[in-house]
Formats: sequence, C-alpha cells, structure tokens
Amino acid sequence: MHPLLYILLFALALLFVFLTLAAYTTYAERRIAAFIQQRVGPNRVGPLGLLQPAADAVKLLLKEDIVPANANRFVHFLAPVIAVTLAVCSLAMLPLADGLMFFDANIGVLYLLATGSIAVYGVTLSGWGSNSKYSLLGGLRSSAQMISYELAMGLSVVSVVLLSNHFAPEGSEYLRISTIAEAQKDVWFVFVNPIGFLIFATALIAEANRAPFDLVEAEQELVGGFHTEYSSMKFGAFYLAEYLHVIIGSGFITALFLGGYQIPFAGFMGVESWPPLVLTVAQVSAFMLKMFFFIFVYIWIRWTLPRFKYNQLMDIGWKRFLPISLVNLMVMALVLLLLTQYSTVG
Repeated sequence: MHPLLYILLFALALLFVFLTLAAYTTYAERRIAAFIQQRVGPNRVGPLGLLQPAADAVKLLLKEDIVPANANRFVHFLAPVIAVTLAVCSLAMLPLADGLMFFDANIGVLYLLATGSIAVYGVTLSGWGSNSKYSLLGGLRSSAQMISYELAMGLSVVSVVLLSNHFAPEGSEYLRISTIAEAQKDVWFVFVNPIGFLIFATALIAEANRAPFDLVEAEQELVGGFHTEYSSMKFGAFYLAEYLHVIIGSGFITALFLGGYQIPFAGFMGVESWPPLVLTVAQVSAFMLKMFFFIFVYIWIRWTLPRFKYNQLMDIGWKRFLPISLVNLMVMALVLLLLTQYSTVG
C-alpha cells in the first residue's frame, strides 16, 4: 500500500471513530445526568435510545439556517468551522499505542498549546460576527476565561516537560507526546506531579466551557451566550466541538499524566513478550479506558457542582491557579535539579 494512501485511510478511520465517539458522548451525558437526577433519559429512538445521536444529527441537518440580517456572513460561517477544525487537528496528537499516532511531531507539546490558544477565536468571532449584544458579551467572556486558564495550564504542561526530560532515555526529544508517554513506563506523572495534574484537568474544563465554568454560555445570563444567533448545523458544529474538546482533553490528561498507552502492571504481566498485534490492541484499550474514565468524571462534575460566579471564576484562574502552578513548576525544577546532581555525584 502506498504510504500516502495508508495515511489517508488512517486519518479517515481516526476521524470517523472520534466523531462517532463525540456523538455518543452526548448520549452518555444524557444517560448519566438522568441517573444522577433520577430520570429515565433518552429511550425513544432505537433500543435503549441508542439512535438518539443520529436523530439529533438528522434534525440539525434539516433545520433552517438562520443568519441575522446585519451579521457578517463570512465571519458567522467561519467561526463554527474554526471551532471544529482546531478540535479535529488536536486528534492527530493522541498517542493511541506505541507507534500508533497520526502526527508524532518533535514539538508536540507546543502544537497542543498552540491549537488550544487559537481555539478562542472560534468563540470570540462567533459573538462578534453575529452582530448581537448577547453574543458579543458571551464571546468576550470566553476570551477572558480561556486566556486566564491557559496560563496555568501551560505552566502545568511545562512541569510535565521537565519530568519527561528527566525520566525519558537520554537523547529523546522530550517535547514529543509519545516520549512523554514512554517516560511514564515506571511511574505515572500523576503520582509525581499531582498539583500539575489537578490544575491541568481543571483548566481543561474551563477551556471546554463546561460547568461549573460555563459562564460563556450560561443561558440564565446571556440567552445562550456566543451561539445565540446560530441554528441548524452551525449550532451543531459548536455542540460537536465542545464534546470533541471533552474527549481530546481526557485523551491528553491520559497521555501527559496517566502513562498514555502504558498498561498497568506491565512488568508483572510480561507484556513485552506478547505478540505485536495483541500488544497494540491492549495498549489502545488501556488508553481508551483511561480516557473514558475522565469523560465520565467531566460529565459527573457538570451535573454535580453549581456554576461559579464570574468574579469567582476569574479569581480562581488568576489568584489561585496561576501562582500555585508557578510555585509547583519551580519546586519541580529544583527537585529534579537536585536529583540529577545527586545521581551524577553518586
């Protein structure tokens, strides 16, 4: 098979799997929310309501696309495209197994931070392009919120890079996501860097505009927020992007802090002697199970915690997370420096 054809087929398969997963994450959220609130949940379309995501997609496709008369039509169309495109681009960096990764760049961490930073434009432009005060306020809140939490999230990722440089084999490109996953073969970084893990996981909730950080689209305050003037598949694109962010965020928590595709108790089970195909399937299964656990945690948090007030939201980002992540980074760097000097002297 020609290499380009192989890459194309792998990309289509990856896109199909994760878009389907995003659709059924909405179903899982409805089911989990119904269980928490002692309701039934979706049960009308298909057995156990399993065809509800397909019905939602058909409904959105058939709805009329309404654009405000005074809106900037190009920007109004571009905003949801940016939101979905950047979410899909991040999928390429997920290390599903050893060697099973679409884009294993030597600047993987920088790529991750860059795509996360640019994602704010999709929400901000949607508010501006709609020519609506409610949408504009939602977009401005989003830009302030995302920038606030990106700083703390970036510092927590830098602490992971320091650990990768220390634990990875000498000569490794420690900015690669795959190298970070390999560096956790002996110990997962969540146990070495728990503060960075908590800050990263919480900041990702704010990045995805999920409760309790969903001030951007709080219906009680902003009539739907940045997507007030969107309908049909443009609204569906924002909806899809949110759930893709949840999935991708859970995947990167797995890759950066939970060993990625590393199988627990691998040495005890002798996984190195397993056939390559069996080992790859086991690694993909381990990665997906860890990722599914955090998707469940995100849904659980949404239907458990109340929404923060906006001043509380900004205080947590600037007055709590930023200084804590900075101190955590400095302590991590000092400890690793002392360990390196001790090992060199020893």
